Amino acid sequence: MKRLFFVVNIDSFFLSHRLPLAFEAIKRGYEVYLLTSDTGKKNDIEGYGIHFIEIPFERSGTNLFHEIKCIFLLLKYYKKFNPDIIHHVTLKAALLGSIASKLAMKKNVINAISGLGYNFTDGRKGLIQFIVRLVMKRSFKSYYYYFILQNPDDIEMMKNLNLVPESHHRLIKGSGVDLNEFSFTDFIEKEKLRLLFPARILYDKGVMELIKAAELLEDKWKNRIVFVLVGDCDEDNLSVIHQDDLEKLLIPGYIEWIGFRNDMVDQYMQSDIVILPSYREGLPKSLIEACAIGRPIVTTDVPGCRECVIDGYNGYLVPVKTIEPLARAIENLCENKEKRIEMGKNSRSLAEKEFSIDLVIEKTFEIYDEIFNK
Repeated sequence: MKRLFFVVNIDSFFLSHRLPLAFEAIKRGYEVYLLTSDTGKKNDIEGYGIHFIEIPFERSGTNLFHEIKCIFLLLKYYKKFNPDIIHHVTLKAALLGSIASKLAMKKNVINAISGLGYNFTDGRKGLIQFIVRLVMKRSFKSYYYYFILQNPDDIEMMKNLNLVPESHHRLIKGSGVDLNEFSFTDFIEKEKLRLLFPARILYDKGVMELIKAAELLEDKWKNRIVFVLVGDCDEDNLSVIHQDDLEKLLIPGYIEWIGFRNDMVDQYMQSDIVILPSYREGLPKSLIEACAIGRPIVTTDVPGCRECVIDGYNGYLVPVKTIEPLARAIENLCENKEKRIEMGKNSRSLAEKEFSIDLVIEKTFEIYDEIFNK
């Protein structure tokens, strides 16, 4: 039996973004292990037939000794269980896991980097960013490793680092969406148009730009639209907008925040427009889900986001960190019901063509098969 290791920062991310890959692996006869931090999902994961090994990853990554501890825990289990394929997911898991893989002399490593994260967003430069890039060059360089990136910009960046053979860079657009679960739905008639922001409450997600754009539109649209922010205040992220600060910016009945929700299918169904003015993404799962439901999108012309929207076809792309263009794009859609309907249908077509979970599974197992056939 082939043994497959998934290494992910946190168990909930695995459940929301990689569980279908594990199901397919089990179906194909793999013995699947998950190495991750446990936030209470262990029993659920083991109930799916997946072996669970706890690695106490910390998302902030500021404690060097703790990071070294995680590396040696990974090394221990890589040697003990001798996996046939190690599939790291997210930048941090890939960095620490690749170091452990080299120490364990493991060759069949896939680094799936779903987004380059805080240190690569907004042009940040400093000691931490320098160290991250240095560690990347040391830990990722190998003739045998593969990289899965989610957008062409990240592919080019990694190619320029010259870490692995050029053919070992693979573009897989996101983690995929179940087109049956997120099925196309018609718009629901409501008293107010519902404009959905589906993301964590971070500066880097463009929350402040969205709120300022809403303020520009307030006099004309306050009684006809409502902005709904759906996501948690991620206190482990350096870009967080703290809850106390956020609540001061809300306007009852016009700018509302409902926190993290598990019922995202219903949230998209209830929406009329989906908005994400992010500074940079890998490829946001929220936008491919919005496409699948069939909603027009307003987002920024940045890596990751622009892969989800063809400007003028299923939504609008606006310059990053701008307010007036964002407000104009939102208003354009609010004023034109026919355009919302047309762009919503186009979003669904794009999801069927580019973002199906079946396509993600197919492309991922092509890499697994290539590794085994060498």
